[in-house]
Amino acid sequence: MDIAQTPVALPSPALARNHVNSTSLRSVERQGGDELTPAQVLAALEKENRILRKKLERSERDRQILETNVDRSERLMRNVITELEASRAALARRGEELEQTLSQLQQAQVQLIEAEKMSALGTLVAGIAHEINNPVGFVHGNVNYMQTYVRELLRIITAYQDAYPIPTPSIQALLEEVDLEFLREDVTKVLQSMQIGTKRISDIVRSLRTFSRLDEADFKDADLHEGLESTLMILQHRLKACGNLPEVKIIKDFEPLPLVECYPGKLNQVFMNLLANAIDAVQERYRKTEGTKPTPQITLKTRQIGDSVAIHVIDNGIGIAEGDRSRLFNPFFTTKPVGHGVGLGLSISYQIVTDQHHGQLVCRSKLNEGTEFIIQIPRRQSHPVATNLPRR
Repeated sequence: MDIAQTPVALPSPALARNHVNSTSLRSVERQGGDELTPAQVLAALEKENRILRKKLERSERDRQILETNVDRSERLMRNVITELEASRAALARRGEELEQTLSQLQQAQVQLIEAEKMSALGTLVAGIAHEINNPVGFVHGNVNYMQTYVRELLRIITAYQDAYPIPTPSIQALLEEVDLEFLREDVTKVLQSMQIGTKRISDIVRSLRTFSRLDEADFKDADLHEGLESTLMILQHRLKACGNLPEVKIIKDFEPLPLVECYPGKLNQVFMNLLANAIDAVQERYRKTEGTKPTPQITLKTRQIGDSVAIHVIDNGIGIAEGDRSRLFNPFFTTKPVGHGVGLGLSISYQIVTDQHHGQLVCRSKLNEGTEFIIQIPRRQSHPVATNLPRR
């Protein structure tokens, strides 16, 4: 159909010019020079429509390309994020591995220090005990004979005095010079003091040998009370009054305990560390307290709990701050002043109790009131300890 013969409702030329691209209309006007005809307007509109359609197609292609690029960018971003998360996780794992390695190195260092210290202590104790034991045993054994001999000599002198009540002038002068009556009383006391002294030296030597037990590298049945007593004997010099510090009172609350399968020497080392720290704590509180000072006191308590045994070391010392208790068993951590400790005693004790005896070492403390350490280990290592004591 001829478009010129079909009635078409067209806008006025002025309105059409407003809807048609100004460049196209100006081009048509330059060709005709007069007002636009409907056919020209329609042709211009169709041309403009084709141009717009091409632009739309180009825009659609650009949009598709842009979407493709955006999808590619999003995929790349997701890959980068995934790789970053994987790298972060790997770094976290590496950090944990490094922390574990550091902890293992610290434990190995503590073990080396402990082994070296115990080796040196063992050599020293064995040498001293051997050198002291023989002469002390000789003296202690002969004191009994000396007491007997002196009693017999005094009996003979008494018999002579009864037989010859009037001595010669020279003998009388000698009796007055040496003061025979004083000798009768004092020689007995001297021999008794010698016997007590040699017995104490023998007890100290036996305590040193009991404490070290260096020849016992395997688990064996041991009397823990004996270990506590030997440790107290070795620390006796620190329990006595010294200067302005009073004597540290020891309270023993022992219940009968069965023999415990353990490393006796290592447990004695734990007792030594805990008791030495308790002595430091009670003496420090005594020094720092103004006014009425508390009597330094340490309580040792033993209990049997099912298939395990518990040893409590309780003091009324200075106590431990809450912020320090979580680090108390860490290697090289100490609350003591510089030069008074290296922070290995409690760390070594914790390792001995937990790793080597499958038990627990727990600390309970209140500042300026005191501290309680609880050692709990199974009687037999085939029966690990089961307890509700709080962990450190």
